[in-house]
Amino acid sequence: MKLAKYTVVFLIINFGALAIGTWLMADGPQKPWYLNLNKAPWTPPGWVFGAAWSTIMLCFSIYMAYLYQLLPTPRILGLFGVQFVLNVGWNYVFFNQHLIGVGLVVITGLTSIIAFFLNDYRKQMGYKTLLILPYLIWLCIASSLNMYILIHN
Repeated sequence: MKLAKYTVVFLIINFGALAIGTWLMADGPQKPWYLNLNKAPWTPPGWVFGAAWSTIMLCFSIYMAYLYQLLPTPRILGLFGVQFVLNVGWNYVFFNQHLIGVGLVVITGLTSIIAFFLNDYRKQMGYKTLLILPYLIWLCIASSLNMYILIHN
């Protein structure tokens, strides 16, 4: 029963983060600033981002529910909180403020935290560690897109 409750809580928080991030980027992907940037040839079409993030947050919510049920520690919640701030913050920094270099720092920090989750808790989580892989893979792709924009603009 705890697992279901934790899953719902993490789903609400994670999808809330997506909503806040979308609000903070203020239609940035549709504005001339972003549309006129030199983007990486591997930049996916816009609809992929929504589908990817929805899948990622679903998997990450389940991962966090299992992890928090297993290890209900302030450290887990602290790392999750930092992840939340960095995830939401990147949208504001990159799309709203157009700070590409700062965005790269933020997304690198976010990627590091997700890699930390994967690495440090893989023994306790076992095969459930696979639930965090989509997040890490997507962040590596997103980081490469951010880096390309920084270098080529």
